[in-house]
Amino acid sequence: MDRLSAVLQKYDFSLTDKAVAERVKMFLADAPKNMQKSVFSNIVGMVDVTSLHSQDTDESISALVGKINGFDDKFEILPHPAAICIYPEFVSLVKSLLTEDVEIAAVAGGFPHSRTFTEVKIAEVSMCVAEGATEIDVVMPVGKMLEGRFEEIYDELSELKAACRDARLKVILETSLLHDAETIKQAAVIAMVSGADFIKTSTGKDGQCATPEAVYVMCNAIAEFNKLNKTKVGIKIAGGVSTTASAVDYYTLVQKVLGDEWLTPELMRFGASRLLNSLLTSIVGDSVVYF
Repeated sequence: MDRLSAVLQKYDFSLTDKAVAERVKMFLADAPKNMQKSVFSNIVGMVDVTSLHSQDTDESISALVGKINGFDDKFEILPHPAAICIYPEFVSLVKSLLTEDVEIAAVAGGFPHSRTFTEVKIAEVSMCVAEGATEIDVVMPVGKMLEGRFEEIYDELSELKAACRDARLKVILETSLLHDAETIKQAAVIAMVSGADFIKTSTGKDGQCATPEAVYVMCNAIAEFNKLNKTKVGIKIAGGVSTTASAVDYYTLVQKVLGDEWLTPELMRFGASRLLNSLLTSIVGDSVVYF
């Protein structure tokens, strides 16, 4: 038995899709209680402002940083967003322009498909950190996950974690490609055992979105991991989250499964710039298009 198999045996993977759907329905019945401005404001502080487009330029990224730098003046009673998430080539530019206490998150490791040599992934992560990234978002190799090559995934993610040095590592599971609750939980546990500081739903690049069911399974895995290891791992929800109501649904799920202590930017994030405009509109009362 390899070392990872011995670790995985400590976890309960008997969760069924039917049971997950029932739990999600029950928890989301309480979501309307969180449809209030104080919750919207809290979620604003959890958003990673993201620009991951083929047409990104120095000019467009500089403009985005300018909006982040001016956010506190424009919306002075609100917390500023948690991070700016960009491609590796823009890390140095963002670092030179950013004046707010906002994390610099770089996608790396062959994002978005993770289809390159491990050595290339390690080099890219290391270079992002050297340029000033404080958080690194990488994608778990989905093909290996589906083939059950868990030990290889563990080895690679462990090396990427080491390459992060003091930067946080977020591991994207691509939950929409993992088919069922058991596989999603396996992926979540492998990522956490490998050293992930956050586990994340999606890249949003495969045409699929985060789902409440996947988030529930990930929260279940985090709760069990914390119980066994006394270590808090964060959750990042990304892919199709663009409305205040959908964000509140996810906020409610995390609250119900993991508790209020997870409702902080240190342990919960949203990867969705469009969401900020919806939240700001819900708070201000008039249509806001800032990002």
